[in-house]
Amino acid sequence: MSESIQWNLLNQLEYILESDPLIDEVGFIHPSQFDVLNEDVGSTSLSAESISQSADTTNISGKVFWSRDHKLGISTAALLPLYKAAKHAFMDSLRQYKMHTGLTEVRDECDEVNVPKCPSSSLTVLEKEVMKHSKAILLLSCDFGTAWNFRKKLVSEQQEYSMFMEELLLSDLVLSYSPKSERAWSHRRWVIKVIAGKCSNLQEIVDRESEFVKKLAERSKMNYRAWNHRCWLVAYMPVGQVLSAHNFLQMFHELNKSREWAVLNVADNSCFHYRARLMLRILEAFLNKDENGFSGEELDEMWKDELDWIEKLIKIYVGREALWLHRRFLSSCWIKHFASTNHRKPRHSSKKSSGTCDIDRFIDNELQLFNSCATIIDSHFDDYQAQATYAATYIMWLKKQIQVESLGIEFQRKLQVSGLKMLLNNACPEKAFLWDCLLQLCGSE
Repeated sequence: MSESIQWNLLNQLEYILESDPLIDEVGFIHPSQFDVLNEDVGSTSLSAESISQSADTTNISGKVFWSRDHKLGISTAALLPLYKAAKHAFMDSLRQYKMHTGLTEVRDECDEVNVPKCPSSSLTVLEKEVMKHSKAILLLSCDFGTAWNFRKKLVSEQQEYSMFMEELLLSDLVLSYSPKSERAWSHRRWVIKVIAGKCSNLQEIVDRESEFVKKLAERSKMNYRAWNHRCWLVAYMPVGQVLSAHNFLQMFHELNKSREWAVLNVADNSCFHYRARLMLRILEAFLNKDENGFSGEELDEMWKDELDWIEKLIKIYVGREALWLHRRFLSSCWIKHFASTNHRKPRHSSKKSSGTCDIDRFIDNELQLFNSCATIIDSHFDDYQAQATYAATYIMWLKKQIQVESLGIEFQRKLQVSGLKMLLNNACPEKAFLWDCLLQLCGSE
């Protein structure tokens, strides 16, 4: 394909992007799908035919671009020539920008008054060219680090709020076709971090980010980077967003919003990690209030409710490791912050809360859960074997946690060593060494 055709394609792409700044989704379409798209929306849809093209360009696939309702489709047949043209245009504009800025710096340091400076208008034009071409190349190759870095540089120099918001919109576009792009997520965090102390509507941005991540997570399963970004946002959530004053069940609004999603995606550990971050944030807020005489009974109830909820999920969805890992987090925090060394009342409560059992009752409940999950109902299904293994390793982990906390519970007696050995051998005979580890933890022979 000739260079003129490549440049023509790039000009068309950049024209579409400038004509519709509200484009919020980009996708790559096989050439055979353009006719189907046009039939669905009628003849009024925007395609490559509605933009002036050279005759040679139409020979690529007949149609190259499709744009309607702020959605942009690009033909897969045109990706390579588009990428070559966009990369060349970006690198060329970047080279000219560096030459101008370097020349300006040298002349600024010159003492001779008769040396002319580069006109600011020329530099402004070059900056626009760099931003335009960098946007095109990033939509075609989201890992082009040089483009991301120079956009950061130019936006930082301008320090205009509108430009920061445009960067969020650009990353929206990139993540619409590459939802696991680490470069795009990192760029979003950089933008939010920069404007955090400068804008008055940070709360709205954080709310938008949370909803944006939720939508991406629904479209792209097991998206660790998206959930990690949402976890990062927790630090920017004021206590008022996490807590609600209507009633206690609705108190943790952000926490409750992720519960329904978690039920439908019990194998996705990222969502449970996000819930853990939220709960730690809530715990921190309560503990700070507790120092001023605030009662933590509501917090005890919330933790107990989460434990009960996870227990139900463990029994319904057999063999899901993410559920057991989240239970470890809940149990560890409960032992550290709520279990009482004298077995009479929680550490953060003036009296024993009805929602919080003492450490004896807590251990009894965990042993009952273990016994119900460690029995392999059907050996033909790997899920039951996995469930038994997770239950056995969890109970061994719990024993170690209790020893570390020195709670003085006769856990070895309640553990019923002989029964555990039989269950463990049935669950995973190839991992008999786990039994020896348990004996060492329990201190028995």
